[in-house]
Amino acid sequence: MPLVTAGLFLVALRNFSYPRGNHYLDSIWDGVSLGVAFLGLVIRIITVGYVPRGTSGRTTSDPKASVLNTTGMYSIVRHPLYLGNFFIWLGISMFPRSLIFSLSAILLFFLYYELIIFAEERFLQDRFGRGFSEWAKRTPHLFPRFKNWSRPELRFSWKMVLKREYSGFFAIIAVFTCLEIAADLFYLGKLRLDWEWIILFAVGLIMYIVLVSLKKAGVLNDENR
Repeated sequence: MPLVTAGLFLVALRNFSYPRGNHYLDSIWDGVSLGVAFLGLVIRIITVGYVPRGTSGRTTSDPKASVLNTTGMYSIVRHPLYLGNFFIWLGISMFPRSLIFSLSAILLFFLYYELIIFAEERFLQDRFGRGFSEWAKRTPHLFPRFKNWSRPELRFSWKMVLKREYSGFFAIIAVFTCLEIAADLFYLGKLRLDWEWIILFAVGLIMYIVLVSLKKAGVLNDENR
């Protein structure tokens, strides 16, 4: 999927231009797109911060789940992490300001994740049976039903968030920085990087390095998760 979308981005950026030729308006749109992507990260943070021990992790070969999580974000939507990923992807796809590209990217997202969701839900159905069926019946697929909110049983864990989401945080910043460089190269024909992007990337890189070090040292381990 990254290879396919990278090609689509290059095609979309070939016709990139500043709105009305105004760099200030371009910066505002960049901020809006980045804000949408960070909204997705916030959804992931709220989800991960309450994840209990025994739920499935990031694996494609040997999924495990001793607990069916049905509180917090999982009480209003069955796949909150993928909902967060959608907003991250939406924010990134908005950057070139091409409706056709955004719609194509969104379609590709749903085609890709529908396959993952199908496999995961089949695993959970086999693992939890009636418990999963009852939860799935009252909980929407990807569009939240806020009236179903059930307070998480565990306290919020910032250690879990920092341990699991630091890479996503830096990835968003790195992708937007690369898109900004590529867009200006196509539009201006030369390398240009505004100071705010330099600062944002530097801060993100420092945080990434620090959190990687803390993770390796075991500082981010939560004994209750």
